[in-house]
Amino acid sequence: MSGPPAVPEPGNLRASDADRERVAEVLRAAAGDGRLTLEELDERLDAVYAAKTYAELAPITHDLPSSGDAHVPGPAPAPAPGGDPQRFGGLPGSTTAVAILGGFSRTGDWVVPKDFTAVAFMGGGEIDMREARFEDSSVTIHAVTIMGGIEITVPEDATVHVNGIGIMGGFDHGASGGGRAGGPTITVNGLAFMGGVEVKRKRPRKTKLEKLSSKLDEKLEQIDRKRRELE
Repeated sequence: MSGPPAVPEPGNLRASDADRERVAEVLRAAAGDGRLTLEELDERLDAVYAAKTYAELAPITHDLPSSGDAHVPGPAPAPAPGGDPQRFGGLPGSTTAVAILGGFSRTGDWVVPKDFTAVAFMGGGEIDMREARFEDSSVTIHAVTIMGGIEITVPEDATVHVNGIGIMGGFDHGASGGGRAGGPTITVNGLAFMGGVEVKRKRPRKTKLEKLSSKLDEKLEQIDRKRRELE
């Protein structure tokens, strides 16, 4: 007489589309919190949609908190100084940028210090704050250029005060003016000697969450196409 059928290990059970979507949502939230880079998100989403069992899904988020975790150990983040917690607060990587016969760039996802000093001597620099976080809701950029140039891009909603001077050079004050509620206050001062400092407003690029959502939508479309091909 044969015995009862063997019960498969839980990890060997087949994962459903809903299971994969739940894991993808955990990844998207982790990337939005800064726990994953866009490249890491893309790699892990590929692994999610290729997974067939729970055992294959589990390692993908083993180092991430799930949305239901009540507590996640680790260092506490720096408190936000008020305003949007996704935009204000954080620890800057550095408070200075120097270009001597060369260049520097501060763009994309970075933390603008409360006081940031940028120096360009016979070189150039780029400071773009459209996708940045701000250590404080009010920051100051000290820009000094000697026979060089610094380009500063501020968010559209920022209140901007430009106080720099140009000597045999130019210090652009065109971006000065009020912003919108919830935007940062940015003061730009310094000196342009035989060089230039340009301060301009630009429309924001896609936010990080918008980029993540677009990537997730693309992955979902790929899954739908594969599912239709198999039907």
